[in-house]
Parts: sequence; structure tokens; C-alpha cells
Amino acid sequence: MQDDAISTKPIINAQATDQKNRLILLGRSFFKRTFDLVCSFLGLLFLSPVFLVIAMAIKRETAGKVFYKGVRMGRHEKPFNIIKFTTMRPESTESNGSPITHSNDGRITKVGSYLRNTKLNELPQLWNVLVGDMSLVGPRPEDYDLAMQWPPETRKEIMSVRPGITSPASIVYRDEEHMLKGDNFMDDYLSKILPEKMRLDQLYVRSCNMFTDIDILAATVIVLLPQIRQKAIDERLFFGGPMLMLIRRVVPWFLIDIIVATISVGISGVVWRISTVINLGVPTFLVLALSIATFISLINMLMGLQKVTWRAASSAYVVDLGFSVVITMVILYVINRFLITEPWIPFSMFWLIGITTYLGLLAVRYRERLISSLANRWLLFRSSEATFAERILIVGAGQLGELTSWLIQRSAYSTVFGVVGFVDDDPKKRNSSIGGLKVLGSTQSICDQVNKYSVGIIMLAISKAEPKEIERIKAICDSTEAKVIVMPDLIKNIENALEVGGVNGK
Repeated sequence: MQDDAISTKPIINAQATDQKNRLILLGRSFFKRTFDLVCSFLGLLFLSPVFLVIAMAIKRETAGKVFYKGVRMGRHEKPFNIIKFTTMRPESTESNGSPITHSNDGRITKVGSYLRNTKLNELPQLWNVLVGDMSLVGPRPEDYDLAMQWPPETRKEIMSVRPGITSPASIVYRDEEHMLKGDNFMDDYLSKILPEKMRLDQLYVRSCNMFTDIDILAATVIVLLPQIRQKAIDERLFFGGPMLMLIRRVVPWFLIDIIVATISVGISGVVWRISTVINLGVPTFLVLALSIATFISLINMLMGLQKVTWRAASSAYVVDLGFSVVITMVILYVINRFLITEPWIPFSMFWLIGITTYLGLLAVRYRERLISSLANRWLLFRSSEATFAERILIVGAGQLGELTSWLIQRSAYSTVFGVVGFVDDDPKKRNSSIGGLKVLGSTQSICDQVNKYSVGIIMLAISKAEPKEIERIKAICDSTEAKVIVMPDLIKNIENALEVGGVNGK
């Protein structure tokens, strides 16, 4: 009996493990689907005015349909119709030619070109997410006929999850159309881009979770906002005199500031009523909000702040906005204290309204930078766990290794690459943390680290080592499937430059 119990114990443990894994997968699937449903519903609701504007622009340029439907391969290799805004002429749709678009594709309209460059043509896919054909994050859905040409095992793995609106591959190859040029663009896509996208999709499927999805959404925000900002505007929109300038630059901010001031006064009133009974009435609060927005707009015009392009504004304007709020509140307090008998608003309440208004003005003017900063902060917080696209292992935890890590984490590449950590032969650095990244082991463990973290790139950043030692380490790196990049010894070059400068200065 005892032998039978021992022999069945591994089977029972294996069954328990499988059941636990199934429960984890079901939990992830439930939360992911719930997240998709909530976000897609709210997105369709709040973006409906944007949909209307885009639809009007499309109908104004062409007589075709507003929405394009194309057959894509979905989860478990089932076909579905993906929905996008129409970007091609009615007589030359995607079904009438190559399923892959390329640079200077003659089928794309002017409005369609803008929609593709800003990725706004993808917004209708929120409906696909809502009905369950797609997810917010997942491998980008491929043309059904092209997907059928993939290796069966690879196709089965990638299509084991719902395709998504965004993915690591779509972030890395967000400029795919501009990369495909010439008559052989289809061959370039099939031989160069598609294999890399499939590899990234497989990497996502193997390591996806809710945190990874949030990482990808954060990276998508970072890489798309600059694209939208950099798009050129038709110069005809700049024609006009002072009235057009007033309408374009002053009136919109005045309306926004009214909303900010109203919310600020309302919040201050609620906070104030917690400690003191005060009832000034709704008309008084509205007049106060309108007065705040009016004085702030006038002072901003006198200071020239209406000419500032806030999405690229210097942080120095934070002080200027504070100055305009202070002057506004002082003026209104003087009016309220000496020129109006009833009602009299306490000074401390003016102080509270001023602070909330100031924070609101900063938030709406620096909103894009705040969103980008929050997304960047999330990826930095997630550190090596946020390496959903391409994992990097840095060999060498010295000054050059630290500099390499710093350059990756604080450059535009931080959205598509992630450093999993360092390897270094110095025993003092073993299991330590450098710049928020761990030293995972010695150079002898390079192969193990590459396999463990699915590393795609090894950056050799060793400065103080003998040539034979560097050759030994490079041979280990070359024995893996990862790409090896030898970093130039910038530290040594700087030291040499300083020595030369010191000699020349004598």
C-alpha cells in the first residue's frame, strides 16, 4: 500500500499543478477580457465625436464607404472582418491589389495618408474588441491568406490568443509602410519584416500578462504622441489676421480655463464646507469661475503666453502661469473685499481656489507631456519585467555598462527595448543592483541568461579587460542565438580627450 501511495504521488502533484495553471490562465483571460470590454466601450463612447469628424473628412474626399472591412486571421485561426477607417480610393481597395501597403502607395487618399500616419484609421477596431474578435493588446491580425503561409506550429502558437490593436511588433514596426519601397516591397516584407514580427509575436504570447499589456499600452502612447505632434498642417490654415489668431489661440484656451476654474471653485467649495458652513449659491460660483478664466486669459495675453505651443513648452512657463494665477486671485480678492458688500468670500478660500486652479491649468497645458511621463515612469518602474519587445543583456557592469544602460533607458529606444540586467565577473558586484538593474551572474552564465530571459541582443560593454579576456567573452556571446553588439569604449575616449586637452592647455 505504501509503494502504491508513493507511485501515485507524482501523478497527483502533476494533476494539481495542471489544474493550478489552468486556473491562472482562466483568471488572466477573465481580467484581460473585462479590461478590453470596459476600455473599448468607453473608447467608443468618448471618441464618437472624433469618429464623426473623420467620417465627414473621408466622405468629403471620396464617395466610397467610411469603413473598410477586411478578412483577417483571428484566435484559433478563425477568420473575422477587421474594421478600419477607409484610407484608399473606392476603385482601388485592399482587395484589389497587394494586401500590404508601401511607401507612396497610389491607392491611398490624402486623408487616408494622415489617418495611417497617426494610426487614427485603427480606432474602429475598438468595435472588434467589444464584440470579442480582438483585444487591445495582442499580435497584430494578419491577412488571412498570408497567415495561412506561415509555418503551422508558429501560426498555431501566435493565434492561440486574440489579435490586438497594438503589440510589440506594431510598436517596433510602426513605420512599416515607409520601410517598404520599390517594386520588390512584397519580397522585402516576407523575407525581412514578417519573420521579425512573428518572432516578437511569439515572444509576446509566451510572456504575456496584464502588466505586460499595460507596458505595451504605455509604450504605444509614447511612440504615437510624437507622430501626431510632428505632422505638418496645411499652410492655408495659417492665413488670416488678428481675428483668426484670437479664435485659434485665445478662445479655445479661454473655454478650457472656464472649465478648469469651474471645477476648481467647485472642489474648493466642497472642501470648505467640510469645516465651515458656507452657501454662496450656484450663480456666485459660476460668476467667480468666469471671472477667474477672464482675468487669467487677459494676463496671459499681456505676458504673451497665448503664443506658447504648450506641447513643447519649457518648464519655465510653470512660473509664468503661477504669476498670472496669483495676480488674478489678488485682483478678485480686492474686488470681493472692498467693492462688493455681499457675498464676501474668505481669504483662505481664495487661496484654496488659486492652488486648485493653478494645478488644473498646468495639467491641461502640459497634458501630453504628463501622459508621456507617466507612461515612461511605468516602464522604468517595471524595469526588466517590461521587456515585452526585445530583451537586452549587458555584459559588463562597469562605467561603460552603466552608460550603456542609461542611454537605453532614457532614449527613444526605451519604448521598444528593455534591459534584463548585467553579467560581470567581479564577485563584489554579484547579486547587486546598478541603476535599478541586477547583476545576474558571471560571464560564464551568459548562455543561461540568454535562454532564461529570451534575450535577443547582447551588448558587450567591457572597457578594462585584457584583449584575450574580451575575445573569450565575445566567443561565449557569439555561441548564443542573440545578436552581439560591441559598444565603443566611450569612457576611455573621454579620458584620452581630457588628457590631450590637459597637455594642450599647459
